[in-house]
Amino acid sequence: MQLLQVDAFSDRPFAGNPAAVCLAEGELPQEWMQNLAREMNLSETAFPLQREDGSFDLRWFTPAVEVELCGHATLATAHALWQTGRAAQDQPIVFHTRSGELRAFRQPDGWITLDFPARPVQESDVPAGLLQALGLETVRFCGRFQHDIVLEVGAETVLRQVQPNFAALLALPVRDVILTCRAETPPYDFVSRVFAPAEGIPEDPVTGSAHCLLAPYWGMKLNRSDLLAYQASARGGVLRLRWQAQRVFISGQAVTVFRADLGV
Repeated sequence: MQLLQVDAFSDRPFAGNPAAVCLAEGELPQEWMQNLAREMNLSETAFPLQREDGSFDLRWFTPAVEVELCGHATLATAHALWQTGRAAQDQPIVFHTRSGELRAFRQPDGWITLDFPARPVQESDVPAGLLQALGLETVRFCGRFQHDIVLEVGAETVLRQVQPNFAALLALPVRDVILTCRAETPPYDFVSRVFAPAEGIPEDPVTGSAHCLLAPYWGMKLNRSDLLAYQASARGGVLRLRWQAQRVFISGQAVTVFRADLGV
């Protein structure tokens, strides 16, 4: 059984968001998959399993839980399947997931585009204790999609300086906390950071699924469908976005850091 570690949303190793991709030939027990994800200790470990028609079932696990949607690990999986010859080089890859059917496309410039569901946020009150946990006094906007919270702050310098109290965040009834603001650094339209201690991820380096919320949010604010985003984590990552009605097309690059054979 082959295991790859891929840095997604990056054109070079040791940047972007690392994901492990486990290339198994048959179904694996859920407990085993969770244990491998805990062993890898990355934001997500992905498990694709090919169907007879050439499409793939795909599941994602953090070190703590299975998740319903993950962008960077899907990007990493598509990259790994094309690189190892498990998927046709000239065809899109179809994934069957807990969030429905997803697709990945290879672009002529080497970028990979993911076809994901749009998740518009609804304005809401800031959950009690959240600003204190983030060390913020105020925000311009608070929105919610299910258990995820989007907060727009006033400046990129504020966003970059946030140092959350992760123990306090973990005690709140939220899943992902997504900070965002207009970019002050060309050529980006907006920047973000994502904190998810409830999923075992204090700060996620680059979060494709968060941009299913951010693309509609900034698309409506800026009256644009094409956007360039930067996630301002310590590793950092670049995302090209196109928002079209109920879908968000998320494009990024990926590079394999290592391959290994699992001995278990």
